[in-house]
Amino acid sequence: MSDLAIPTLQTEAKRERSAIGSLRLVRTACILVIALVIVSPLFMLLIASLKDDRFQILADMGSFRAFWVSNPTLSNFAEVSNFSGELAFGRYLLNSLVILGCTVGAGLIVNSMAGFVLAWGTLRGRALVLSLVIALYVIPQESIIMPLVIMVSRAGMTDTFAVQIVPWVASPLYIFLFYQFFAQLPKELFEAAEMDGASVFRIYRSIFLPLSLPALATVSILMGIESWNQYLWPILVTQTDYARPIAVAIATFFGQDSIYWDRAMAASVLMMIPILALYLAFQRWFVSSFIGSAVKG
Repeated sequence: MSDLAIPTLQTEAKRERSAIGSLRLVRTACILVIALVIVSPLFMLLIASLKDDRFQILADMGSFRAFWVSNPTLSNFAEVSNFSGELAFGRYLLNSLVILGCTVGAGLIVNSMAGFVLAWGTLRGRALVLSLVIALYVIPQESIIMPLVIMVSRAGMTDTFAVQIVPWVASPLYIFLFYQFFAQLPKELFEAAEMDGASVFRIYRSIFLPLSLPALATVSILMGIESWNQYLWPILVTQTDYARPIAVAIATFFGQDSIYWDRAMAASVLMMIPILALYLAFQRWFVSSFIGSAVKG
């Protein structure tokens, strides 16, 4: 190699390193901008919840003062954490936690069983049943909500926890997610367990269910978010504070005459904590489930 070629190669290497460095800088800047856009409303919500003047919160909106509080206070959280009285927000929060836990727990059992039977059961016409399950997913929830209200009213289930849990335990989407996960597991696992004399339920409980942690985590998070954010259904089927969830409680701060921004902000922060904790508890399996689906796809 000639002496003239060496400086040329060094120059090209420097240009390549410079291009890679510029690309990384642009990528980092884009990630920071996206993160700022996502996090800034949450940060503004937290700051507003620490202000004790609801009129000042409204006045600060649209300026950088919305991201700063000079005299932070926890009085708003104290006012909305009561379990009795006009602002029995603690009661609503507890109601939502009960509904969330029961819906997710029962949903995991019912949907995973249905998905397993469709994937490995001996049910005749499994392909037809699976097609019907997928077809049910395209039906909007709002289109069946009024007939469902009439059904639960005649059954005497209104204004109870059960009416907010039972109708949403089984879901075509989650049944299909479990079916898709179980169907891609090796057939040898099922056949080996059968040869050892294990029943279908024993195979489901002892072998397939422990292997389905990513699917369980994904369904737990998606079902938890769906249950936690329910608003229209609780409004229609509850009349008292006995079983009303947290989403309905926040709506009470927005009246016709006045809007209690300070209490609504504090209540919104409290509303985020349980569902955020649910995500953090299952996020490792949740992410791995999406990564595995992308690789297999």
